[in-house]
Amino acid sequence: MLFTISRAHDDDAAHLCAIERAAVELFRGHEAWPSYSGMSLPVDVVRDLIARGLVWVASVDREVVGFVCLDPDGAHDAIGIAEIDVLPAFGRRGIGAALLEHACTWAREAGYRRVDLGTLSDVPWNAPFYAKHGFVAVDKHAPSFARALARDRENGFPDQLRVFMSRTLAPLAPCDWTVWPAPAKLNLFLRIVGRRDDGYHELQTVFRLLDWGDEVRLRVRGDGVVTRPTPIAGVPEDEDLTVRAARLLASATGTSYGAEIEVAKRIPMGGGLGGGSSDAASVLVGLNELWGTGLGEDALAELGLQLGADVPVFIRGRSAWAEGIGEELTPMRLPRRWYVVVDPHEHVPTAALFAAPELTRQAPRATISSFVSGASAENAFEPVVRARHPRVAAALDWLGGFGHARLSGSGGCVFLETRTHEAALGVASRCPGGFTAHVAAGIDPSPLLIARSRIGAKGIVS
Repeated sequence: MLFTISRAHDDDAAHLCAIERAAVELFRGHEAWPSYSGMSLPVDVVRDLIARGLVWVASVDREVVGFVCLDPDGAHDAIGIAEIDVLPAFGRRGIGAALLEHACTWAREAGYRRVDLGTLSDVPWNAPFYAKHGFVAVDKHAPSFARALARDRENGFPDQLRVFMSRTLAPLAPCDWTVWPAPAKLNLFLRIVGRRDDGYHELQTVFRLLDWGDEVRLRVRGDGVVTRPTPIAGVPEDEDLTVRAARLLASATGTSYGAEIEVAKRIPMGGGLGGGSSDAASVLVGLNELWGTGLGEDALAELGLQLGADVPVFIRGRSAWAEGIGEELTPMRLPRRWYVVVDPHEHVPTAALFAAPELTRQAPRATISSFVSGASAENAFEPVVRARHPRVAAALDWLGGFGHARLSGSGGCVFLETRTHEAALGVASRCPGGFTAHVAAGIDPSPLLIARSRIGAKGIVS
């Protein structure tokens, strides 16, 4: 049977949950049936995993018939199989095996050392199936499985039939693709306090890094060529910020290596979330590790500043108070919060906002303490964007019905801060048609720094 595997889309979530319910019927009459029948895969959780790029689907004639979800909330060097299901009518045709191998391949490229899962020992399509694909039973009472074991017991799974399994992944080789996250950012406030002699505006802002964003894939070449194998409509290769970042690093270090670069975009372009800058930062950080060029964080940040004022904060990988043109960074410890990020699907050109005559350019300086107290919470661009971009204004008005809605950067995405993941999911689930809502957590250190510690230069080039 011919089938294809691809990344899931947000509108797949409800269908994937229906596939899970259909697959659960196979356990009817089994000792674990009361547990399986009494719980279901939450559609909001699936949407969250899809947004983070952790779900793949198998399709036959454009019909989605199976899927696999990964769970990153385990050990630092391990990732879990959260769910893998195939419609019973399409079982025993290699689809589940292909989904499993696809997920394991991605996990290896992302620098994970093993893949973990929990399953039933006595069901042929559970433990025996995984054993055929390199998984071995492990001690489920080991500290690294404590959270998963507690969750299983809360859900009433029969302990004597439940087994945890792991598959060790082969080390990365020099010719392998590697996966690097490129997280989005929010500006929790933004004030323009002056203009420099060189024409640049003096800013004050707070950057908050998120656990959601783009994905950059890198593969080392030995011939010194930096290229982008997959064309991007309207973006010539020489103008691509990721290609420019790689060539800048090569020129600065004199390396003989090259690279192939691919980017899976999830951050909306022109949304004020820093997507292009983050992609460039991930290329600099990733290739510095893969090429073994050994630049420190300060040197990488100086290079990044040549590409854009936001690039250094992504390189340093921590939320920060920023001044200057955004490059003078003071790390900030921010409380754990979740964010509803709404994309109104309206591109907002930054240059036009900076040129707007009504833009406030000489605001009094704020302080970190005034931000912490809530006295400094505005975005200087918001009045301009509201007046010129009605869809963004409508998104701000809708989201403002749930709390303090804010513009990020120069727009056009808007966001709302919440104290719990559940609250953010609840707001996002009400998003009106024509807009797209994402849920993300503020995170320090950033996913890029976490990936760097996993992948590093271990065995990539010699």
